Amino acid sequence: MDAKDLLGLVHPALAVILVFPILGMVVNMAWQTRQRRLETSAGGKSLIPPVVNREHVKFGHYLTGSVVGLTSIALAYSIIFKGELFQKEISSIVVIVLMFVATIGSLICLYQSRRYIWRGILAAMTSAGLIILGSQEGVFWRTEQWYISHYYSGILVSILMVIALTIKPKIYEDRSNKWRKIHIILNCFALFLFCLQGVTGVRDLLDKPLSWQSPYLEQCDWTQQICPNFKFFQSR
Repeated sequence: MDAKDLLGLVHPALAVILVFPILGMVVNMAWQTRQRRLETSAGGKSLIPPVVNREHVKFGHYLTGSVVGLTSIALAYSIIFKGELFQKEISSIVVIVLMFVATIGSLICLYQSRRYIWRGILAAMTSAGLIILGSQEGVFWRTEQWYISHYYSGILVSILMVIALTIKPKIYEDRSNKWRKIHIILNCFALFLFCLQGVTGVRDLLDKPLSWQSPYLEQCDWTQQICPNFKFFQSR
């Protein structure tokens, strides 16, 4: 494996080491938070400590940041190596770099913002940045199979995480629990997408050849599932 192949492992490695463990903690705390709320609302005393709600919010923040960051890393790798970014004009390079900075900067500002109008604007800017970066040359979309595309489900789950961060203040201010129900529904769908990401991510890793293998595999007929008899492989 050369440097390009090793850098290609950063995204899946961080997903396994960082994102999915945080996801597990967030889901566990979300379940405990709901159970405690149901027990106390029924007039009983819950054995689940009150701190679980605060920890759920804190790790939810970590999850949003890690998911958006991980998506940005994957897009950066595809744009640089698959889209051959550094062979483009300097103006194109500058625009794409600024787009990455604006996307991450918008998310950072979203964490700090308190006014609802600005939270909506910053969430829209973060989401739009991910979509624009995802539309660049080199990103593998698998549009013909969008329903099992690692790209589309990854972008969608990133946007759902941004939305969850954006509406957090509304959840605690709304006594009708309307925003809480929206939060639960959106994040149940996001959990399904996370599971789908695990499956499609493994599939795409199996489909991805090493750099030295690519010139040979490009000569294969994938429709007929036939490859020419390479002398290289015959000698092995």
